[in-house]
Amino acid sequence: MASLPLILQIVTLALVVTLGLLILAFRPRQSADTGGEVLRSEADRIRSHVSEEMRGLRQEISEALRGGQDSLEKRLDAGVEAIRTPITAIGQKLDADMKKLSEEAASQRDTMRAAVEAKLDATDKRLVDAARETREALAASFKETRESLTETLSGLGTHQKERLDKLLSALDMLIEKQGQAAEALRQTVEGRLDKLRQENSEKLDEMRKTVDEKLQTELEKRLGESFRTVSEQLDRVHKGLGEMQTLATGVGDLKKVLSNVKTRGILGEVQLGMLLDQMLAPNQYATNTLVKPETNDRVEFAIRLPGRDEGDEILMPVDSKFPQEDYLRLVEASERGDVEAMKLASDALEVRVKACAKDIHDKYICPPHTTDYAILFLPTEGLFAEVVRRPGLMEQIQRDYHVSIAGPTTLTAQLSAFSMGFRSLALQKRSGEVWKLLSAVQGEFASHGKVVETLKKQLSAATNTIDKLGTRTNVMNRKLREVEALPAEETAEILGLPLPDDME
Repeated sequence: MASLPLILQIVTLALVVTLGLLILAFRPRQSADTGGEVLRSEADRIRSHVSEEMRGLRQEISEALRGGQDSLEKRLDAGVEAIRTPITAIGQKLDADMKKLSEEAASQRDTMRAAVEAKLDATDKRLVDAARETREALAASFKETRESLTETLSGLGTHQKERLDKLLSALDMLIEKQGQAAEALRQTVEGRLDKLRQENSEKLDEMRKTVDEKLQTELEKRLGESFRTVSEQLDRVHKGLGEMQTLATGVGDLKKVLSNVKTRGILGEVQLGMLLDQMLAPNQYATNTLVKPETNDRVEFAIRLPGRDEGDEILMPVDSKFPQEDYLRLVEASERGDVEAMKLASDALEVRVKACAKDIHDKYICPPHTTDYAILFLPTEGLFAEVVRRPGLMEQIQRDYHVSIAGPTTLTAQLSAFSMGFRSLALQKRSGEVWKLLSAVQGEFASHGKVVETLKKQLSAATNTIDKLGTRTNVMNRKLREVEALPAEETAEILGLPLPDDME
């Protein structure tokens, strides 16, 4: 609506110009010079008036432009369209008037006097030229003005719109990116913190459970096995002692098998080896070992005992002896009830056992390579029972020859005690390693707590920064809420950013 006064002014100006031309065309002709001067003066006046009107028009357009961009574009389009139509009509009317004026002048030239015909022709020509120049000047001026206004307004509107659109798009994308980055950072920090806490708790619980379970299980298992083994072996010892008589009755059945001395020795060695293999680990005893460096005497078996220093070991000799002849004579005399023969056979058996103990002492006991005592293994419970029955015999042999006599059951109990000692020693060594591990874990856990505290402070600072950024983002969103957002494609094109689909 603000463009109507402008259109009316332009139309009025065009009518004034047309009216002036018509007046000049139909007024009485005085002279060619006077008409030319009047026409030029009128043309100059019209041109100056048009210039003043155009300057006023520009000022009004500039003032109207400040009212609003969208309204200004509509008004300019309507004003340009309205100007174009009257100007076109004025040009057409001027052409028609000039044509009519030329025709009338031509018709009047025939009736006018010959004296002024040339001057009138010249005057008509000048009028036509002046009118044409005026029309062309007006058309050029209007065209230039229109083009200048159009270009200025179009450039200004386009530039302002582009800048505003770019600014809005950049702000929207910045807000969106800041929101996404803040949310992603918050989620990442929270996820990592929760995961770190969970992993720390799980690892600490798992470590605590593992250490407790291993210690408790290992201690209970080893102690339970040791006590159970000792109890079982003691039960076997008592049971074996009760069955000695029954075993003694079966000695006769082995008489044929044991009649050969070599066979008896092999049987004793095999039985002793089986017991050692059952009760001890392979690395806890040695077979056919040289115990005296200066001799070639080799003991059948030797138990490896730990030395005073780490890595040292001491051998405890274990040899098998089977004095069958003396034992059989004693058994036969006992069966016959011959007291004298029983006494003689018992004395002979005692002498033979002492000789075996002395032989073991002389050949196999060699401190510090070996222990200062050895074990004499008797393969049968009956033979061991007869030796035990001799009053003071075992004590004398232990005192004089440092040899301990053992039967199958007794040796089993002793080997079980050795095995339990080995296990206790290994458990003691492992307990030291476990305590060292726990000490290291305790020190590392203190450092871990400091690191967690530092991380907690850093995460708190990051959270506060994110909250401040969110507050500023909300303020910007409220300020830009009324601004119309561009499509994503246009935004990416203006800012030179990749599309969201391309980023995925």
